[in-house]
Amino acid sequence: MLTFVKRLATWWDGQTIGTQIFTARNGVKVGEDDQGNIFYRSRKGDRRWVIYNGETEASRVNADWHGWLHHTWDETPTERAVVHKAWEKPHLPNLTGSAQAYVPAGSIRRADPAERRDYEAWTPE
Repeated sequence: MLTFVKRLATWWDGQTIGTQIFTARNGVKVGEDDQGNIFYRSRKGDRRWVIYNGETEASRVNADWHGWLHHTWDETPTERAVVHKAWEKPHLPNLTGSAQAYVPAGSIRRADPAERRDYEAWTPE
């Protein structure tokens, strides 16, 4: 019962009941990515959307599917593979606010903050 109430009220942890009904009535599944996100298009073909597997976070969609979602290209990555360059890095979601977030040297968030030698605090005379 609690999961049903949660799905009625929340959108950030998967699809809501309304999205599920809309998708069942109007959606055609076109593919799935390596994270388990499922991609749909409308029966008319004019709308495209994603149902996230877990937390709803737009940065979890990789560049291949992002291009299809935003009508940059018409073919899905499963229909026509996107050619990747050797210098491209693998896709990573936005890690801001998580334990894996980037922390530069000298940051107070680091376990071993660097000692600043290039800075002198100003003191008024």
